[in-house]
Amino acid sequence: EVQLQASGGGLVQPGGSLRLSCAASGFNFADFSIGWICQAPGKEREAIACLGGIAGGGSIYYADSVKGRFTISRDNAKNTAYLQMNSLKPEDTAVYYCAKSYFGIAVESLKLYESWGQGTQVTVSS
Repeated sequence: EVQLQASGGGLVQPGGSLRLSCAASGFNFADFSIGWICQAPGKEREAIACLGGIAGGGSIYYADSVKGRFTISRDNAKNTAYLQMNSLKPEDTAVYYCAKSYFGIAVESLKLYESWGQGTQVTVSS
C-alpha cells in the first residue's frame, strides 16, 4: 500500500523558514517523481514543486509563486522528500500535501498524481 506522510508544518512569521518532510512507503520511491501540493483557504489545490525520480533525469518543476524561495529535494535512501520554504509570505498559508506521480519525470498537473498523503498545516502570520 502506497503511503505518504507530510510533516514539519507550523506557525511562522513572515520572512521565516520551514522545512517540510514527506515520508513514503509501499512503492519504489526512487523511481517516481514526488510533488508538493498546497491548498490555501478558499482556493483550489495547486502543485507548487515536483522533483523527478532516478529515471526523470533530474527534472524539476516549481510554480512561479515559489520560484527562488522554495527548494524541493529528496533522499532516496531514506524514502523521504523535503520542501525547504524560505522567505515565507502570509499568502503561503495553506495545507501542504506530498504526492506520488505516475511518472519518473517531474509533473505539474494534479491529474498526474496517483497518491496523496495527509497534509501538514503551514501558517504564516505575525
